[in-house]
Amino acid sequence: MQLRVALIGFGVVGQSVCEVLMSKSESLSNTNDFSCLVVGVSDLRWGTVFNNDGLDLGQLLTEARDTGKFCKNLTDWDSHTLIRRCDADAVVELSYTDLETGEPAISHCRTAIETGKSVITSNKGPPALAHRELSELARHKGVQFLFEACVLSGTPVFNLAHSCLTGNTITEIRGILNGTTNFMLDEMESGANYDVALAKAQELGYAEARPDADVEGYDALAKVVILANTLMGGDIEPSQVPCRGITEIDQNAVAEAKREGRRYKLIGAIQRDGDGLSARVCPEKLHLNDPLSSVSGVNNALTLKTDLLGEITMIGPGAGPTATGYAVVGDLMRILTVH
Repeated sequence: MQLRVALIGFGVVGQSVCEVLMSKSESLSNTNDFSCLVVGVSDLRWGTVFNNDGLDLGQLLTEARDTGKFCKNLTDWDSHTLIRRCDADAVVELSYTDLETGEPAISHCRTAIETGKSVITSNKGPPALAHRELSELARHKGVQFLFEACVLSGTPVFNLAHSCLTGNTITEIRGILNGTTNFMLDEMESGANYDVALAKAQELGYAEARPDADVEGYDALAKVVILANTLMGGDIEPSQVPCRGITEIDQNAVAEAKREGRRYKLIGAIQRDGDGLSARVCPEKLHLNDPLSSVSGVNNALTLKTDLLGEITMIGPGAGPTATGYAVVGDLMRILTVH
């Protein structure tokens, strides 16, 4: 079956989605009867292109990398016009993330759903700030709103919970949801101070020049909100979740924890609290027998506590263009599978 798709955003993730579609096209067709026709792309930097018969993905990648702009199939449409006018089954929203307003991503998602298109996003803004609205609108319109890539990138969380764990009630979630801070804490345990650990994370591309979203815990906070509202039926807003990052953890604190047989990790946690939920993001000194304590480098991990199966822990890459691109393609396939 063929899915017609429009991409909003053609940065690292958008390009990776195209690379995965190109490299796996034959195997996806043979094993999953799946093919994807990208009919439109809109990007603030490179412009908007549209071809109802399908765009050449290899050409788009070459243009973006070699010329810094799209050259063929150009249109003067903006992103919202492309969403409204293209004959696509799904819109993949990959614009920049704004965790304060969720824009322009939320508006992109709303426009797509209102015009009868499913939405897939790797942008944490829409599911963190507008999950209930967009999910209810999608149900009303008979389409899907999917965001597997938003929490553990390519490591499956939502697809696992909604398929393999069907029938289980999730009573608690704990996890390492930010690879940058996990890498930094590892470096500090090896003897580096905070500033040196941060500088190395920035040098390796794990942390931005302005690392607040990571080190202050805001990235993990958004993911906690998404998990609480999606997997545990909550209605939590980011402002309701206590959040503390790793900026107050110094080398001495990490060394002291090590002497105690413990290890610092930045943990996002959600628990059932009576009829509601309580959630938090903060550094914790974990016992070394805790599965999360052994998660190293930029890997992420998530422990789901269920009523029927007990605790299930997933460990895997929580970031990276290939992993994120894979998660987006997985959601594209899910659209056809569910329908």
